[in-house]
Amino acid sequence: MTGLTPAEQRLLDQIASAPMLEQVLDWAAVNSGSGNLAGLAEMAARLTDAFAVLPGSIALVDPAPVSAIAADGREMGVECGRHLVLRVRPEAARRVLLTGHMDTVYGKDDPFQICDWLDAETLHGPGTADMKGGLALMLAGLIAFERSDPALGYDVLINSDEETGSLSSAPLIQELAAGKLAALTYEPALAPGVLAGARPGSGNFSALVHGRSAHAGRNPRDGRNALLAAADLALRLAAAQGPELSINPAKIDGGGANNRVPDLAVLRFNIRPQTPAGAASAQAMIAELTALIAAAHEVTIDLHGGFSRSPKPVDPAAERLFALVTRAAADLGQPCTRADTGGVCDGNNIAACGVPVVDTMGAVGGAIHSPDEFLTVSSLAERARLTALTLHRLDRDGWAP
Repeated sequence: MTGLTPAEQRLLDQIASAPMLEQVLDWAAVNSGSGNLAGLAEMAARLTDAFAVLPGSIALVDPAPVSAIAADGREMGVECGRHLVLRVRPEAARRVLLTGHMDTVYGKDDPFQICDWLDAETLHGPGTADMKGGLALMLAGLIAFERSDPALGYDVLINSDEETGSLSSAPLIQELAAGKLAALTYEPALAPGVLAGARPGSGNFSALVHGRSAHAGRNPRDGRNALLAAADLALRLAAAQGPELSINPAKIDGGGANNRVPDLAVLRFNIRPQTPAGAASAQAMIAELTALIAAAHEVTIDLHGGFSRSPKPVDPAAERLFALVTRAAADLGQPCTRADTGGVCDGNNIAACGVPVVDTMGAVGGAIHSPDEFLTVSSLAERARLTALTLHRLDRDGWAP
């Protein structure tokens, strides 16, 4: 390590891998898929016990209401787990936000449920990198930071629905981001330690198409085929994408017996614009295409959903925060570069509140969202040290965005 003061070195010497690895193995054994409410409750309880070693107050906050369109066109409520919030030194003049998520993409019936070792350095298991490893190293970094008698205050948010878009935690993210100096989010880093820079926005939509039933043989022309209209809309959306706009028509629900013109279909699609202006243009394009298809097929189309993640450009304040983090990594002898990415996360929500954020402070790993997900174990101590040093310098050096 280079560029560290004696006080910083003492701060970092307290961080060890073994306790973090034990936590990752314990937490990864709990299935906390976004829809597994029992698993999320168990995970929240374990996290509450673990984070209770820090000063401040911990609460489990009820999710905000969320709805979705079912396959039969009904709007239905979506149950979500509670979100963990830790507040430390709320009276402090300078405060930061740290965020992570307890949910994974692996449901309770997913075959990927246990951890095993690929080699002495590589732990294969569900959620090990995304992000139970990140939660463990966040905690270890905060424990070390607290031993430095800091003045900096902070909030920690660990939500239960990040993998499904943070719809039930978005108001809480906005509330906790208000007035913060900076934010750190614990999504996994890209190997060998690459931070995510700019991110696109993301919107998830359901287009509910109502047509008219008719007999497919006797009077098909009296029908209005909702399935055909949904397919036409899907094709036109796909044709509208370009270098600055990704569009993924993902699923069509609807249809039935071969001898009946279908009167209901639901098209589900995701749109990812690169810029705020692109998001506004995409919204206008969706409205134009739905009106066009509705008129051409003589159906009605109702849109549900919207843009839940705004595009996250790297503005001057974010550049300054990246500079602080990359300098800390360099002083620790850790590789640390930056690259733009097509993924989205809670960092998008935080940046939309005007708060600079580095959102890949988590563990190094790979193959996330797949049965090959793995964690590089040495990154736990490395990235915990990066957290502790970053917070220490935010506290002592008077950093400002």
